[in-house]
Amino acid sequence: MFEEILKEVKEKLGANAAIAGNIPDEHADAIHQEIATHIQNSTQETGTPQAQAGILSELENSIGSGNILTSAVAGGLIGSLGRRFGLSSAVTGAIAASLPGLIKKYTQKTADPEPGKV
Repeated sequence: MFEEILKEVKEKLGANAAIAGNIPDEHADAIHQEIATHIQNSTQETGTPQAQAGILSELENSIGSGNILTSAVAGGLIGSLGRRFGLSSAVTGAIAASLPGLIKKYTQKTADPEPGKV
């Protein structure tokens, strides 16, 4: 499942000019890995699909209230990316804004896996 998450992260961030154009090439793979790992760990720690949906709802509500960075920093990912890779707040904000879509796609897959897959 990690490879699927990583692929989604690369596609989502690569399609966002505000992110893709501001991530140094030498750090792109490490940043993608960090985000994918965080998504996988965050959703697996919640256990049930209902708990995962609750986390997704909280994240979406934070974004709706304009509190994107506060929510993301609380999870540790955005702060870590900024410190480790020297990304600007504009880039980390764009990454934070992309997280709900990535998490939603992943939690939907784990809640309703394809037949024969888990």
